[in-house]
Amino acid sequence: MVVLFDLLARLPLSVLHRLGALLGWVIYLSSGRYAARLRENLQRAGLEVSDAELKILRHANIGEAGKGVLELPWVWRRPLAQVVASVKQCHGWQHFEAAQAQGKGVIALTPHIGCFEVIGLYIAARLPMTCMYRPPRQKILDKLMHQGRERGQMKLAATDLGGVRQLLKALKRKEVIGVLPDQVPGHGEGEWVRFFGRPAYTMTLVGRLIESSGAAVVMCHCERLPRGAGYDLYFSPLTFDAASSISEQMNAALEAVIRQHPAQYLWSYNRYKVPRGVLSPETNKEY
Repeated sequence: MVVLFDLLARLPLSVLHRLGALLGWVIYLSSGRYAARLRENLQRAGLEVSDAELKILRHANIGEAGKGVLELPWVWRRPLAQVVASVKQCHGWQHFEAAQAQGKGVIALTPHIGCFEVIGLYIAARLPMTCMYRPPRQKILDKLMHQGRERGQMKLAATDLGGVRQLLKALKRKEVIGVLPDQVPGHGEGEWVRFFGRPAYTMTLVGRLIESSGAAVVMCHCERLPRGAGYDLYFSPLTFDAASSISEQMNAALEAVIRQHPAQYLWSYNRYKVPRGVLSPETNKEY
């Protein structure tokens, strides 16, 4: 796998994106479950588009998902300076600077939009950052993940109690932490909150971290540019009020960001699954 990653990383990003678009269709046509989930999640999102527009959006999303697979070797194995240089425009970096000036740590929320891997590397090239990640079962993939992500001032923290402690310590040092806010948490780590009109088991970790540290929150997303031209990054601050839970407000903010770039969101992700041991909100049955 390491050899394959290194070989793919030698190709220009534009070539990898063209090949990735083809790979996306291969995956879509060869996996009925994957295709059905992508169609259902996109269909039920209520994006207020016509049937013809929804079909165009679905076809674009199939290709974008494949690009996300084949750009990974390029992002993980190319020199950090080259990856950072692939960011053509960065909107909102001042929000990180403002938090630093106020002596606050920052919780960077990075949903599955575009090449979200670039976001962490871009931030870590400038500021100390700790990102939460779910260790894969394959040891070789875990090794590649560490080699690709732990560059610059980046550290990884596993999705367990020890990892949460690492995040809290980083925030107390007034550093940046990265969290995937649309990742399904485990039993006891979330609550059922609507996401595009459907109940989705949503992490409560962000709220606990805010309460424990007083950190600022910045929503981060990456737009993949056409023809392998690189990426644009967008950073916007989030504030929360007492009108609803932090999880509800976070999901609403996620929806707003996804609606800006719906073709690049990972609609094939099983966002609405019921984790083991959690009661389903619809059947009240434990899975």
